[in-house]
Amino acid sequence: MASPAPAISEEKSVHQSSAIINAMTVDVEDYFHVGAFENDISRDDWDNLPCRVDRNTRKTLDLFGAHGIKATYFVLGWVCQRYPELIREIHKQGHEVASHSIGHHRVTDLSRKEFVEDITTSKKLLEDTIGAAVIGYRAPSFSIGERNIWALDCLKEAGYLYSSSIYPIRHDHYGMPNAPRFAFKPIDGSEFLEMPVTTFELMNKKFPCGGGGYFRLLPYGLSKMAMDRVNNRDRQACIFYFHPWEIDPDQPRQEQAGFKSRFRHYTNLEVMESKIEQLLHDFKWGRMDDIFLKGNV
Repeated sequence: MASPAPAISEEKSVHQSSAIINAMTVDVEDYFHVGAFENDISRDDWDNLPCRVDRNTRKTLDLFGAHGIKATYFVLGWVCQRYPELIREIHKQGHEVASHSIGHHRVTDLSRKEFVEDITTSKKLLEDTIGAAVIGYRAPSFSIGERNIWALDCLKEAGYLYSSSIYPIRHDHYGMPNAPRFAFKPIDGSEFLEMPVTTFELMNKKFPCGGGGYFRLLPYGLSKMAMDRVNNRDRQACIFYFHPWEIDPDQPRQEQAGFKSRFRHYTNLEVMESKIEQLLHDFKWGRMDDIFLKGNV
């Protein structure tokens, strides 16, 4: 069984030089899949809404290709079922394909049986699509924490080698503040790794600096300072994430959603792509499996 996070020792980063390679990750989902709109957009309507994930994800491939970067794509099964050629193209270009569940259900909303079915089905779907092993998983909305830490045992038993599903911060929708900041082994006697999205520490408090809405909302210089601090002071690789819809300011607007949800989702969409471009220029980037598991897969 998985041990409580506070008792787990952190794993040292495999990169200990000044040229630390950080992990670039993309959560492949469309604008209507996001947790912020789950009470405003019915799942029954997903197939009737204009999809933009294929176009936007291909834009990320072009961005990475221009900078010679390989990344990890956490792919929603719903997307893979509808755009298998996109997922094959991600794999063909040398990026890692990992799982982001089938239908973007929070793990906190699933029973253990339902979760096992989800991660098993997702893994097989992606593997059948790309013809290669899928070893990584990220929970929708970072929905693994103290109350369902058992999910990490399920992932190991299903054949995954790592998860990036815990965010060691306090947030109104997710977070496990007492979790280690960097990659750790949560299961006694196992090499299975949990790799939290990156935070930086200031005055004994953790602050997010691993992407998503925080990266869009905050000035770029602040995010760069925080990531430099992780690389240079902590001597650790950062794990950064964003979504394809975040570089799409022309996506359909959900005016029925509440103000907070709309603020979080739409703020600074028009500058996100240029901020990502700057990030790709300022840091070194690679795949999750290459950075944390090289030699073990």
